[in-house]
Amino acid sequence: MIGYGRQSISQADRDAVLTVLDSDYLTQGPKNVEFEELVSAYCGAKQAISACNATAALHMAYAALNVEVGDLVWTSPITFVATANAARFLGADIDFVDIDPLTWNLSVERLEEKLRVARKKGRLPKLVVPVHFTGQSCDMERISQLAKEYGFSVVEDAAHAIGGRYHDMPVGSCRYSDITVFSFHPVKVITTGEGGMALTNNPVLAERMRLFVTHGVTRDSTLMQLPADGPWSYEMLSLGWNYRLTDMQAALGISQMTRLDDFVTRRHEIAGRYDQAFADMGLGTPYRAEWQYSAFHLYCIRWPEGLGGLSRLQAFEALRARGIGVNVHYIPVHLQPYYRQFGFAPGDFPQAESYYKEAITLPLHPSLTEAEITHIIQSIGEVAQAV
Repeated sequence: MIGYGRQSISQADRDAVLTVLDSDYLTQGPKNVEFEELVSAYCGAKQAISACNATAALHMAYAALNVEVGDLVWTSPITFVATANAARFLGADIDFVDIDPLTWNLSVERLEEKLRVARKKGRLPKLVVPVHFTGQSCDMERISQLAKEYGFSVVEDAAHAIGGRYHDMPVGSCRYSDITVFSFHPVKVITTGEGGMALTNNPVLAERMRLFVTHGVTRDSTLMQLPADGPWSYEMLSLGWNYRLTDMQAALGISQMTRLDDFVTRRHEIAGRYDQAFADMGLGTPYRAEWQYSAFHLYCIRWPEGLGGLSRLQAFEALRARGIGVNVHYIPVHLQPYYRQFGFAPGDFPQAESYYKEAITLPLHPSLTEAEITHIIQSIGEVAQAV
């Protein structure tokens, strides 16, 4: 089965991890610092804080912005549940903003409409979390303008988007947001096995997140509030979590970063092959907004009902039967049973639901061979013309 995503591990990656195994640091150590500095420099952000996964990074980002019980957080319904769940961990209420029918990202138009209504009701969000779905950046400048007008904070869920660009700036620069979060899961653009990172230009937010990663504990004498008992002293300044990334993972991330641009270039090459092959098949293919350069974590198509005489489910099963590990990203979060208990129901976000009914994710990763790409393209063509 050709998987929809797969890590690319080189001998240099293996050697980097083995070097750490022979060192004095397996958990947090110098490789963590090096990895954070490398990613922040690549993105043009002032600080980066590594975490054990992107969900943890989202959780500590929301906490650093003082999201708490009763606050309102808005995000896209087309995302993995972690984007919303991290706010629920803090007791916040969740709502969603429907997606743009072209980009499949959070719609700025729907956001602005919803903000106008929320202002009249006196119930504005404390935080909005745009999701860079498939690796394509949301229109962050416009979202930032609305943030200033309506007084909410912004966290970019860029789990799909390291290596992407917005208006010729790297995603992660935080020019238009308070914090940006990346994921390094194995199917993402680069991997640390599991892992995440939060970037920010705000030193106060960075300090808070560093505390949250390590139980709220610091050994920094400039932050400690009590006289030190000795050189062993540490202080717990806030309630935090054990969200540390290991040095083994950081070493892998450092090695992967040397190939990040190559990975994204290869993803674009494969996506370009798909675009050309599917142009006249009646499929919906990813829109390329002129103001962004996608990281292309995913390549999603829309399978209109009845294409090739098949439903989306039948097309999905036909492709699986041909050894193609297609997937679907994502079931709209508001339709999950947990979120339905808060009053969400089918019909609430029609563009997201329309997208979901047609969505199929095709394999897209640098390890795909030419034979596999050809097989995928030919199979799509045969299934689409099955009638």
